[in-house]
Amino acid sequence: MAKLRSPSRKTWGSLLVNGIMIVILVVVLAPIVLTVIISFKDQQDTIRKPPVLFPCDTETDGFDLDACRWAVEGYERVLAPKPSEGLLGFKLTGKLFRLYVPNTLLYATATAFGVTLLAGMSGFGFSRYRFPGRGLLLAAILAITGVPLLTNILALYQMGVVLRKSPFPFNDRVFLIVVYLGFFLPLSVWIAKGFFDTIPRDLEEAALIDGASALGALRHVTMPAAMPGLAAIFLLTFVNVWNEFLAGYLLVSKNELKPVMFGLYDFLSANIINLQVIAAACVLIALPMVVVFLVARKSFLSAMVEGAVKG
Repeated sequence: MAKLRSPSRKTWGSLLVNGIMIVILVVVLAPIVLTVIISFKDQQDTIRKPPVLFPCDTETDGFDLDACRWAVEGYERVLAPKPSEGLLGFKLTGKLFRLYVPNTLLYATATAFGVTLLAGMSGFGFSRYRFPGRGLLLAAILAITGVPLLTNILALYQMGVVLRKSPFPFNDRVFLIVVYLGFFLPLSVWIAKGFFDTIPRDLEEAALIDGASALGALRHVTMPAAMPGLAAIFLLTFVNVWNEFLAGYLLVSKNELKPVMFGLYDFLSANIINLQVIAAACVLIALPMVVVFLVARKSFLSAMVEGAVKG
């Protein structure tokens, strides 16, 4: 009879790591799953005591799949669809998606484009050229990334108050986008530099030998190779602006110009006892970012890893 081999130390180590990762995954996903479940409950099931995870119980059975009482009341109250003569036959009249989501799309898109452009040019310069003060400037940019936005918010608020009283034209949207540019640009410069470092200079030199100009080599050789890294910068900036609350709340004076996170905060104050409505709003706001990351996860992760390893 063959003797059973005991698991090796490597096997036990692998099991331990996998177990820890499963525990972390459960802890991270549990609030998300609970929020999604609550968003499909009706008002009576969200305030039951003791609470039930699934609204599928009856008077005689603790769980009956045929008796599940799933509802979309929360989503209807958030979106507030009304009949319309448009292409879809309806329009969304809820303030959250009629007003605040378009504001955030504008802020996130404009900031992401600006950060990607400036970080791309800066990262290329730091990667390809050696100039006096280069190391000190890189260290200063890295140090700025450690300064949280919260420490500067009072000064930025006072700056906005002074600019609104000045004779010069002032726009809350432009001011907020500039603040976001300044906050998210330093880290993006380091990410771009690290990714440009992974692109061999031999490709540019070969293009120059073939007769291309320096600008032509950058446009036709270097930039296409750097597109995954620049796309990662764009996506990272877009998501960070989408999820930002404090600057959009304090630095914009008019409520109709504030971002979606303020809209959620405002929506929360009006529906504090309607948990299914709040959960539906959270799901709808997070859903676009989840879809974007699922679609672009491979290029995003590969770009971040390549840039971090070389940078």
